Amino acid sequence: MKRVVVVGLGYVGIPVACGFANAGFEAVGIDVIQSKIDMINKGESPVKGKEPGLDELLKKVHRAGRLKATDDYSVCKGAYAILIMVETPVDKDNLPRYKALKSAVSSVGENLTKGTIVVIESTIAPRTTTDIVQPILEKNSGLKAGEDFYLAHCPERVAVGVLLKNLKELDRIIGGINEESAKKAKELYKKIVKGKLYLTDSLTAEVVKTAENTYRDTQIAFANELAYLCEELGIDAFEVQKLVNTSPGRQMLLPGAGVGGHCVPKDPWLLLHGSGETFKPKIIPTSREINDSMPHHMIDLAEEALTQSKVKSKGAKIAVMGYAFIEDSDDVRNTPALPIIEHFAKSGAEVIVHDPYVKGAEGIELTGNLNDALVGADCAIFVTGHSRYKSLKLKNLVQKMRTPIIIDGRNLFDRKKCIKEGFVYKGIGKRH
Repeated sequence: MKRVVVVGLGYVGIPVACGFANAGFEAVGIDVIQSKIDMINKGESPVKGKEPGLDELLKKVHRAGRLKATDDYSVCKGAYAILIMVETPVDKDNLPRYKALKSAVSSVGENLTKGTIVVIESTIAPRTTTDIVQPILEKNSGLKAGEDFYLAHCPERVAVGVLLKNLKELDRIIGGINEESAKKAKELYKKIVKGKLYLTDSLTAEVVKTAENTYRDTQIAFANELAYLCEELGIDAFEVQKLVNTSPGRQMLLPGAGVGGHCVPKDPWLLLHGSGETFKPKIIPTSREINDSMPHHMIDLAEEALTQSKVKSKGAKIAVMGYAFIEDSDDVRNTPALPIIEHFAKSGAEVIVHDPYVKGAEGIELTGNLNDALVGADCAIFVTGHSRYKSLKLKNLVQKMRTPIIIDGRNLFDRKKCIKEGFVYKGIGKRH
């Protein structure tokens, strides 16, 4: 049985490892977090939230003896393929921070053998495969990329909430450092991907992936800027969005409380990191600025509502509803809730955060009990569009709260109904 090693057991690595195990490979995951390793080796998924089919698939391949996890890179020796999917964040200056990537690549190189296919799935800045990954692998292994082993970049296209679906069904881009590397990687991914596999060079693949998320970021920024405009005009941005999309070829996205996750907030900076000094980007940095402003706009709306209700921030109970960056998930990476929490904590408010999926966050009072969050609250700030919040009854909610204020960052509630029930209601893209 051929072995596929997956380095990085996160939202990308776990479904990929399960996919190859289900395809008949011996799948071995490598991670530095012992709790993840232990859970997987018990047949339990560390990924919480609504992920259709993932728990069942992980249990199935674990029972079959085709999936295990470890922190030992020696399992890379003799592997048919090694897939690297570790985090690739940016620093405070928006420059790539490749500590995890370089560490993983170094350890892989030390245990690399001839004939192995090495694929980087992590999203990376242009030229990273050839200028950073390849030299480390060659130096640490003593082997030549493209001759002794194969190297490609096949950027992930999964999304929280549909991890397995996207892994199986979406088309993929495979960029090899040479033609043979691309072909070898294609043969590998054919085992788990039903979508089309497009072959190109590694640089093009790097730009395609970062451009995908950058494009989405600019689309969201347009929706958010239009939401600001609609608030000024006193109309509903969500109705505007719906009606715009009745025009052929238009697909306007929804505004919201902020853009989170590991990818979209940082991938525009990875893309720009590959540009030369003569290139002066305008749209991309402006889009980032707009989207980063949305949590602060939520703060402004909350402060306005508190003032309107004659409640001071100091001593007020602020219920932040949702800590995950996306609905029905436990993924808190770059959550837009954090600036809101930090602001009101500094203002002297009692801040309690509710999330049905996130079980803990360092330094944050977090609960899964709605009553704990809402009873006696002076302001409920809805940051995440969890399904649980959509089913809340306004009549019950107004009775629980000390001061009936709703700040709606995800269009969860009908403005007129909220006002009718006695709430002070303010929402992104809504008449105030």
